[in-house]
Amino acid sequence: MKLVIVESPTKSKTIEKFLGKDYKVLASFGHIRDLPKSALGIDTENDFKPKYVIPTKSKAHLSELKKAAAKADEIYLSTDPDREGEAIAWHVAEALKLKDYKRIAFHEITQGAISEAIEHPRQLDMHLVDAQQARRVLDRLVGYKLSPLLWRKLAKGLSAGRVQSVALRLICERENEIRKFQPVEYWSISAALKKTDSEKIFEAKLAQKAGKAIDKLEIKNKTEAENITKSLEGGVWLVKNIERKDSHKSPAAPFTTSTLQQEAFNRLHLPSKVTMILAQQLYEQGLITYHRTDSTNISAQALEAARNFISQTYGPNYLSQAPRVYKTKSKNAQEAHEAIRPSYVDNSPESLSGKLESKQLKLYELIWRRFVATQAKEAVFDAVRADIEVADCVFRANGQTLKFDGFLKINPLKFKEMDLPLLVKGEKLNLQELKPEQHFTEPPPRYTDASIIKTLEELGIGRPSTYAPIIAVLLKRNYVIRGKSRQFEPTEIGERVTALLVEHFPAIVDLQFTAKMEDQLDDVAEGHQDWVELIRLFYIPFEETLKSKYLEIKKEKIE
Repeated sequence: MKLVIVESPTKSKTIEKFLGKDYKVLASFGHIRDLPKSALGIDTENDFKPKYVIPTKSKAHLSELKKAAAKADEIYLSTDPDREGEAIAWHVAEALKLKDYKRIAFHEITQGAISEAIEHPRQLDMHLVDAQQARRVLDRLVGYKLSPLLWRKLAKGLSAGRVQSVALRLICERENEIRKFQPVEYWSISAALKKTDSEKIFEAKLAQKAGKAIDKLEIKNKTEAENITKSLEGGVWLVKNIERKDSHKSPAAPFTTSTLQQEAFNRLHLPSKVTMILAQQLYEQGLITYHRTDSTNISAQALEAARNFISQTYGPNYLSQAPRVYKTKSKNAQEAHEAIRPSYVDNSPESLSGKLESKQLKLYELIWRRFVATQAKEAVFDAVRADIEVADCVFRANGQTLKFDGFLKINPLKFKEMDLPLLVKGEKLNLQELKPEQHFTEPPPRYTDASIIKTLEELGIGRPSTYAPIIAVLLKRNYVIRGKSRQFEPTEIGERVTALLVEHFPAIVDLQFTAKMEDQLDDVAEGHQDWVELIRLFYIPFEETLKSKYLEIKKEKIE
């Protein structure tokens, strides 16, 4: 009997379908070993050696795995293809005291991928294990060392985290920007016009005055706006210039973890945590490729399948001229990984209707349409720009109509069409109404799941697997709440914690410091950095600062 060990029971059931009767598939139910909850669990005097224990919930699973391993002729460790998965496989090997085993990993649960992995097993990648351990030890040291100080100086039950505190700082600083924001008044002027031989009314906006472009804040008050409108009374409105061209829109890259969470929030209103749970379910059912990735790479086989599907389903006219390949933006992305895509492009959303739960199906459709559309032609719009002259002013009208839907036939997106009448250079237009409108500048928006994830990714803070847990912790600790339009608002306690950390532990919540630490963790994963030395360089000054701050910081009373 050959034993395959995975981390999830759902994944084990899916894999079993592709393996013969000679294989037995069991789940470890996540980490079989972990750091203790009630103690630091890090030997800071002995190279930061973690003290792993078997959690109570894992003991029964470990017992079952031991019995199966004792009877197995071959053992395959088939956990997820990332640092966390590599660490889970290592913990299983250590807990079972395995001496002879094979590590296999794949990015999609399909017959071909599983067979390929079994035919080409490898050794555990200890660099990936070390990178996961380093992150776990770092986060444990910050959380378990800094949180007690918050309990003593602010209130019981508070927590600090290496990355969560940076995310909280961003949210708090945005709130301060909003509070300090002073709205600025400005005015715009638009004209409702029509051709002499047509009843169609279209709008043009003031763009130039006396040969100078009018920017957004140029007209500061009602008096200035009225002076301009009065100067145009009785003026002759003539079409000065017309520009017509084709405007092309390309499909977006296939999803990474970050862009999937952003799009699922914006289009389906799903919190990042829910998105990741649903994606995990789809992956474990063999419907999508691995969902924790920062790569937009696509295999040649998947590209060919998508192109064949488009040609057969929508016709050759919708197929892009050549395979469209996207360059991964993240400098730390692992190109061996793929973007998130359907495992089988023939599994259209319609074919899975009734087989998946409603939210699962919606997320799958989002992934499927985004991926298939990458190999379709660009959408083409007929774009028109007309400049209309009156006195010393120029008003501008813009039109846009869809000429060829291209990839939008597969992945429909919202866009606004504005059909201008057929204008001729030099023709006279009839003014219907001249409308000055008052506006005020608005403060920057509060962060949402989508925008905080985008910002963290742009700053190089956190990695694909960390975004959803970061947000979940901030909500759980009541450091932030979801306000109007699902935007994050910091609570008083969240702002007090941030203020304390910024003043007394600036490195912990420093954006560049945290981003640099992520780069160093990547170096550990690639074998370029020793993880123990990395922890030591961080911990020694951190511990010294912590000792002094216990004496320096005065206790505040928070209800």
